[in-house]
Amino acid sequence: MSEDLRIRLLIVDDEQSIRKLCITVGEALGFTCLEANSGETALALLEEQPAHMVLTDMVMPNMSGIEFLEKVKKLLPRTEVAVMTGHGSVETAVQAMKLGAYDYIGKPFSPLEELRLFLRRMAEKVRLVEENQFLRERVDTETDLHGIVGSSTKIQDVLRVVSRLKDTRTPVLIAGESGTGKELVARAIHFRGSFASRPFVAVDCGSLVPTLIESELFGYEKGAFTGALRSKTGLFQSASGGTIFLDEIGELPLEMQAKLLRVLQEKEVRPVGSNQRTKVDVRVIAATNRDLEAEYRNGTFSQDIYFRLNVVTVHLPSLRERRSDIPMLVHWFLDRYAGGSAMQVTNSAMKCLLQYDWPGNVRELENCVERAVALGDSRTIDIGDLPPTIASASPTQETSGMGNSSGLSSNDLEDIERATIERVFEQVKGDKVMAGKMLGISRATLYRKLKRYNIGGRHEMPTGSSALQ
Repeated sequence: MSEDLRIRLLIVDDEQSIRKLCITVGEALGFTCLEANSGETALALLEEQPAHMVLTDMVMPNMSGIEFLEKVKKLLPRTEVAVMTGHGSVETAVQAMKLGAYDYIGKPFSPLEELRLFLRRMAEKVRLVEENQFLRERVDTETDLHGIVGSSTKIQDVLRVVSRLKDTRTPVLIAGESGTGKELVARAIHFRGSFASRPFVAVDCGSLVPTLIESELFGYEKGAFTGALRSKTGLFQSASGGTIFLDEIGELPLEMQAKLLRVLQEKEVRPVGSNQRTKVDVRVIAATNRDLEAEYRNGTFSQDIYFRLNVVTVHLPSLRERRSDIPMLVHWFLDRYAGGSAMQVTNSAMKCLLQYDWPGNVRELENCVERAVALGDSRTIDIGDLPPTIASASPTQETSGMGNSSGLSSNDLEDIERATIERVFEQVKGDKVMAGKMLGISRATLYRKLKRYNIGGRHEMPTGSSALQ
């Protein structure tokens, strides 16, 4: 990625000959070069065409190089600024570096090769910073900024649906058991797409006080009821232009569902105590752990609102349906709650985690890992650090009644681990840095496992690596 980055270089100097010389060298290095004869002109240019690199003289009329540097760093903090000085003022150059300058170079450039090497080193730093940013964004996208972790087919199918929905305004219904991550998916749909900068308002319909639901959702006018000392904007208006997430929508009373239907159809709300209607442009994502189709057939949920919301349905798998994701999720939560440590999970503890049925799904697994980190010895998590209900799934004990999900052998565990690593390695196209981050393991551990399972060819640790085992 970094080699494809076309560097934009801005030369700022009141001497045209210096600008032309720098442009000649910069263009020979493959840069797109801009020029300005003063700090003021350069700042105006940067506001319209931000540059990756700026090379500026220290002594210019009206605005000094130091003053210009300070303004650039405030305007474009990530832009690298180097200074040129033809007056032998090392003190001023050092001052510039203290203010954030990349480095300084003396004029005249002798030999000219000095300038070429200087600009090339500067560009290497820019590319490195851009590459690191790119990797972070890829981790956020692949592993998901909002915690959707997994490489199983079921969860990858969910992520593909998220990718297709992220730039649309289509209503979405997310169905899944409690703890499967319905709000995470709703946030991913919103924040991955073109509406990411707009409001995202989450509403837990099950926690709303029945007598206050209407005023919470649609707002109210001053004096509308006892205690309404001032007008209040409702949650739909707060989400206008963005997304409102109605979690556990099946908990809404039928009367409230009828009022919600009017809002969805007419795209306007009427605050309690007001005769005026206000237009709202809101994308609605709803979620439920109930069978809404069965409920509307039984008359306990509005058929009209069901079909209004059920344009696209995303079904989230339970954790027991994607057991192969458990090791990755465990490492993900270990990184969150024991970040920076080399804490490991013993094979026997991992087998318990894999054999348990997880009625509380990913949320229950997260709580389990957080508890184990708190109770563990800071080095390992073993069976004794797990909650009793999960530890009772120990592979050394009888596990009758668990069907095909029980009795995982060491070979089963290795097969799951191998398949998980292979999927992730293929997903990131062999990028070991990305693979380690997505799996939540250190570089040394990743290299060891790649070698053990013969994945992706030779895997020698870089010389001098200090990665934790």
